[in-house]
Amino acid sequence: MLTRARRVARFRTELRTFEKLARDATERFPFSRDDLYPQLSDATATTAFDRHYVFHPAWAARILSETRPSEHIDISSTLNFCAIVSAFVPIRFLDYRPAALDLSNLASMPGDLQALPFPSGSVESLSCMHTIEHVGLGRYGDAMDYDGDLKAIAELKRVLAPGGNLLFVVPVGKPKIMFNAHRIYGHDQVVSAFADLELREFALIPDDPKEGGLIRNATKAQADAQSYGCGCYWFQKPATA
Repeated sequence: MLTRARRVARFRTELRTFEKLARDATERFPFSRDDLYPQLSDATATTAFDRHYVFHPAWAARILSETRPSEHIDISSTLNFCAIVSAFVPIRFLDYRPAALDLSNLASMPGDLQALPFPSGSVESLSCMHTIEHVGLGRYGDAMDYDGDLKAIAELKRVLAPGGNLLFVVPVGKPKIMFNAHRIYGHDQVVSAFADLELREFALIPDDPKEGGLIRNATKAQADAQSYGCGCYWFQKPATA
């Protein structure tokens, strides 16, 4: 990896080269050193990305493309997920801090995970991804509540309809609280919290990219071996519930 000094030197060399190319070409854009906007860190061998926040929405989108609900409710997941998936599934997005999203097929509204504005057993398709781990830690202006995540989980289960699907994502590995950022859950903690639902699929985004990107149908042992893995759980409420 180049040092900053070498990146600056490369920028200056490339600037002089481009200035010569511009002089020899038919002008199509104004070009001045007053408009320089140096980007010194992007010339990499590969494109870096946040593994959690690329793979888990990709996992959820694939499930929704399979289940094709008439409407999907998302609680505070990444905005990119809702914005893209709303192209083929109508979505209502709720967040403690509502987002000014303006897209067809997408409604954005305020919502509190500990008091969701839906009747019990009314939501057929629901997601809450990389969100529960923050509830009660104050990071996003919410009230301190040690059991805030459990109360939020209880609300997700309350509003889920019989036969309904829930896509749930949290960090997994050795259980701990990293205040005030997030909690990390043991796989058994998650499964136990949703013991009254059926686990349709568990997928894992492991710490080490060499283990894979998104491991569908991962095991408990794989989850427990992580420090900060990303656990993706597809739960379904029994139709007779």
